[in-house]
Amino acid sequence: MFLAWKEIRYAKLRYGLIVGIMILVAYVVLMLSGLANGLADGNRTAIDDWEASAIILSEDSNKIANASQLQKKDIDRVSAKEKAGVGIYSTAVEKKSGGDKTNVSIFGTANNAFIVPKVIKGRLFKYNNEVIASENLLSEGYKLNQKIKVNDQTLKLVGVTKETTYTLAPVIYLNSSTFKTLKYGSQPTNNEPINLIATKGKTTVDNPKGQTTLEKMTPETFIENIPGYTPEKLTLNTMIYFLFVVAAAIIGIFMYVITLQKTAIFGVMKAQGVATGYLVRSILAQAFLVGMIGVAIAVGLSVLTSLILPSAMPFSVHWMEWALYSLILVLVAMLGGLFSVRTVTKVDPVTAIGGE
Repeated sequence: MFLAWKEIRYAKLRYGLIVGIMILVAYVVLMLSGLANGLADGNRTAIDDWEASAIILSEDSNKIANASQLQKKDIDRVSAKEKAGVGIYSTAVEKKSGGDKTNVSIFGTANNAFIVPKVIKGRLFKYNNEVIASENLLSEGYKLNQKIKVNDQTLKLVGVTKETTYTLAPVIYLNSSTFKTLKYGSQPTNNEPINLIATKGKTTVDNPKGQTTLEKMTPETFIENIPGYTPEKLTLNTMIYFLFVVAAAIIGIFMYVITLQKTAIFGVMKAQGVATGYLVRSILAQAFLVGMIGVAIAVGLSVLTSLILPSAMPFSVHWMEWALYSLILVLVAMLGGLFSVRTVTKVDPVTAIGGE
C-alpha cells in the first residue's frame, strides 16, 4: 500500500485522470440508482404504508388494480384478521377557485380501515365529500380546509397525512360513497364497487361457483404489476449494470497502459530482489485507492445534487443500495487492475533493463 500511494502521489496527473473517470462513472451509477428508486418509491409508497399481508383482486384483472372489478359484498368472502375494500381512481384535482390541475390517486374506503394513514393535521374524513390528502399535495398550493374540485364535484380537504404517492401522484382518501359518485356518477348500482381487498394477518379466500373468482397475492407481486413499474426499474438497473462493465474496462485500460510504461522500472525492482507478489499487490492497491477515492467523491457529489433537484423529479437515496454499488465499483476497479498483473509477472529483469 505504501508503494502504491507513493506512486499515485508522484504521478498525480496520470492517476488524477483515472480518478476523474471513476468519479464520473460512479456519479452516473449513483444518480441512476437514485432516479430508479425515486420512480419505484413514487409508484409504491402508499401501498407499502398499508403494511398489508395480502392484496386480493379479481382473477381476470391480470393483477392490475384498475382492471379489477369487485363489489363491497365480496369482502365477506375473505377471512383475515383485518380487511378493507378499496376503490382506486386516478384523476386530477383543482382548487375551487380555479387554476392548474394536479394529478392524484384517490383511494375510497371506510374511515376506520387499517389502510387509512394517520392524520397529522386537521381530522379524519367523516361525511360525504370530505377527504384527507398526503402532505405533498399541499406543496402544489393546496391548503387545509380548502374546497377542491374533482370531476366537477366539490370536496373539502379536512385532513393531511404524511407525504406519500401512488403511481407518482399524491394520494387522497375518502369514503366509499363519495368514491362511487366520483368514479361512476349518480348512476344507480346494487352494490358499492371496489377494485381490491387489502388484508392483515393470515388470509383465506372463498371462491364459490358462479361468482367472481378472487386472486390472492402478496403486496410485492401487486406492486410489480403496477403499469410501468417493472419496465422502468429493469431499464435503469440494466444501465447501471452496464456501467460496471464500462468502469472495469476503463480502469483496466488505463492501468495496463501505465504498467507498460513502467516495465523497465519493474525489471529493476525485480533485479533488486523485489518479489513479483509485492508488485502485483501494489497494482491492486493502486486500483483500490483509485476506486475508493473516486467513489467517495461521487457519493458526496450525488448527495449534494439530490439536495438541489426539483421536487417534480423523483429521486430517492437508499443508503444500503448505494453502499452495495460503491463496494461493487471498488471491486470492479480492482478487477480492472488485474488486467495488468500478467504484464508484471512476465517482466524479465534482463530484457526490461536492456530494453531501456
